[in-house]
Amino acid sequence: MPRLSVCVEMIFRHLPFIERLEATSKSGYDAFEFWQWQDKDIGAIAAEASRLRLKVAAFGVGPNIVQGTLVDSSNHDAYLATMRTAIEHAKRLDCQTLIVTTGNEIAGLSRAAHFDALQRGLERVAHAAAEGGVTMVVEPLNTRVDHAGYFLDHGADAFRIVREIGHPNLRVLYDIYHMQIMDGDLISTIESNIDLIGHFHVADVPGRHEPGTGEINYANVFRRIDATSYAGHVGLEYRPSGDHSASLAGVKALA
Repeated sequence: MPRLSVCVEMIFRHLPFIERLEATSKSGYDAFEFWQWQDKDIGAIAAEASRLRLKVAAFGVGPNIVQGTLVDSSNHDAYLATMRTAIEHAKRLDCQTLIVTTGNEIAGLSRAAHFDALQRGLERVAHAAAEGGVTMVVEPLNTRVDHAGYFLDHGADAFRIVREIGHPNLRVLYDIYHMQIMDGDLISTIESNIDLIGHFHVADVPGRHEPGTGEINYANVFRRIDATSYAGHVGLEYRPSGDHSASLAGVKALA
């Protein structure tokens, strides 16, 4: 079974944030993750995670997917400053994985210029990650359903740029939901690029509900991930279609 992590931004979202951690633990899970840190009480999260013996699997660097963009080279210094603060929070939370998004396309800028700025930004991100003792995972997102205008929307582009940079502290966050919408060919892509994947997210298609509610054969996907060398977490970033705890029990049975 993969090491599963509950994204408490989408699961147990009806509860106050800190109470979601206890709900995660009571559901039989030992890891969780969240999106941005800017609106969170990091001290409270650290204390509750320690009390419940929960692992913080990952959280996001930037305030959202539009601001803090890496495809604008004039914003790189500000992004790195935000990232360094995130690394300090990661140390407090004993979290080794931080999520990086690229930002949206800039009108009038060529795709080649976007990639050039992104690569230079990610090179700086990788070096800062190494200094901070963490791994940054850059996430491609779908632009057909959820994130119109987002720049990095195909897995192949994410793998190419991370491979070209070639830094051990920079990996890809492979979100199976987003990449099924954009690319398909999930298992082959995962197995061919597993050395570059630092984190997974899962949800089914369509609807972004729990695995087992849509078209993806998650039992097979999980089995094939297990057969690789991957030792990181698989984040459950889905909208429960019914009772949240019941959905988590169903995913665990599927995995």
